[in-house]
Amino acid sequence: MNIGELSRLSGLPVKTIRYYSDVGLVPEAERSHAGYRRYDHDSLVRLEFVRTLRELGLDIATIKRVLDRGEDLGAVAAAHAEAIGVQIRVLRLRRAALRAVALHPERGGPTPAELDRMTRIAQASTDERRRIVDEFFDSIFAELPRAEESPEAAQFSARMRSVSPDLPDDPTDAQIDAWIELAGMLREQDFRARLREMGKRSFATDERRLVPTDMSEISWFTGHIAEHMDAGVAPGSPQAVPVVAAVLRRWGVAEEDLDVLVDQLTLAVDPRAERYWQLMAVINGWPPIPATMHRWEWFLNALRAGHGPLA
Repeated sequence: MNIGELSRLSGLPVKTIRYYSDVGLVPEAERSHAGYRRYDHDSLVRLEFVRTLRELGLDIATIKRVLDRGEDLGAVAAAHAEAIGVQIRVLRLRRAALRAVALHPERGGPTPAELDRMTRIAQASTDERRRIVDEFFDSIFAELPRAEESPEAAQFSARMRSVSPDLPDDPTDAQIDAWIELAGMLREQDFRARLREMGKRSFATDERRLVPTDMSEISWFTGHIAEHMDAGVAPGSPQAVPVVAAVLRRWGVAEEDLDVLVDQLTLAVDPRAERYWQLMAVINGWPPIPATMHRWEWFLNALRAGHGPLA
């Protein structure tokens, strides 16, 4: 068959077939007396194979090695699939950075420098992510007592560092989005300052903690507040008085300690602290962490509204 017939049967342009012949991918079976290229059925099969490999993204040189030197197509395909996988991951990371910009515009949109920073955060290597997190921890633990002064503070720091974000090699879109949001949060200086103050107070020897840390007690508190909050009781209403009083009695908080309790809660009640752990759960593949900070905000607002006296 001539090149025109081969073009009709394969659906490829004559120009493309001629090029594949010139570079040796689909050599003609013979030449006519007039010098025209002639092809046979094997040429058509080879041409269709070349087209398939080209559509998969293999370059001319690689295809030629597969066809002429018997190079293992399986190994070539595996290597190429891995390369495409890397490209896909990079594109997904870039898309996540752009999505973060689109969903959270600031001041009419990011500057080129801000967009570049967000893209770098999204595409950060494992070591780079570790440095971002370590620098955050170094900042918030800088003013904790030394280990010899407070073993408890040292243990707390070690526990926090041991559960840092660990983005997998092939993260989901949700994990990428969570990492970008978390990395931005870790850079917020006011958030760092609040965590430093929370840490100092937690291990101060001259301040009695009025809010329990036992998980069963915290679970009781959130359930108690949720029952009334979800029923429509407003923190500034008279109906909030017995709700608050029950908590204060259970915690053993005297009326003269109410100002201290409000001060401690004002420092501790920050949605970002809860959001930190929720993002960590997404990144590390943990079970979802339910939101409870709004329960604490309700209680704090009720205290500020003057519903502290024991009823």
